[in-house]
Amino acid sequence: MSSLVQIKDVTKTFHRGSEDVPVLSGLNLTVAKGEFLALMGPSGSGKSTLLNLIGGLDRPTKGSVSIGDDRVDQLSERALAAWRARHVGFVFQFYNLMPVLTALRNVELPLLLTHLNKAQRREHAETALKVVGLSHRLKHYPRTLSGGEQQRVGIARAIVTDPTILLCDEPTGDLDRKSGDEILTLLQTLNQEQGKTIIMVTHDPHASARATRTVHLDKGQLSTAQPE
Repeated sequence: MSSLVQIKDVTKTFHRGSEDVPVLSGLNLTVAKGEFLALMGPSGSGKSTLLNLIGGLDRPTKGSVSIGDDRVDQLSERALAAWRARHVGFVFQFYNLMPVLTALRNVELPLLLTHLNKAQRREHAETALKVVGLSHRLKHYPRTLSGGEQQRVGIARAIVTDPTILLCDEPTGDLDRKSGDEILTLLQTLNQEQGKTIIMVTHDPHASARATRTVHLDKGQLSTAQPE
């Protein structure tokens, strides 16, 4: 498989008052196209920071972040916003759905940044909801859906633009085991049957076991070895 994500010598330091707080230090990571990568590590290890760098939500202090042929860390803010809209689907732990919008409307939201007309946006959103098994919940509002169903809507929203990569930040962290397993099975299906490249941050070894590869982040460095 060809390489899709290339993180080279990335350092990320945050500034708190007069203090510099290093989070990532000289980190290198390559993710192949079509891979399902689990990223594990203790709280505060920089997992979400790394995910944000890959998704173009933040920039490294040093080093390079390349997705395909794009040097994400060198794009202007305007170009970066357009790049994210086209190439990245985000799945969040707490769903981040708009409570005043139906499932269908929530999934349509990313399509408002495209040139699709209203009918095309609806068609794409319906297709995405069908993929996640929620064709019967199009007109339901988030408050009437279970946690697992809300996360399925979140995944449908993430895939509706047919992004290059899915970035999932603790996607089962707010779910019971049964609902979490259903979400993990859905992510596996998207990876295996649709070839989606997925990077998933998780604390749960049960979740990471579903990925094709697991790496561990601790003290700003990556390791493929299971920590003791």
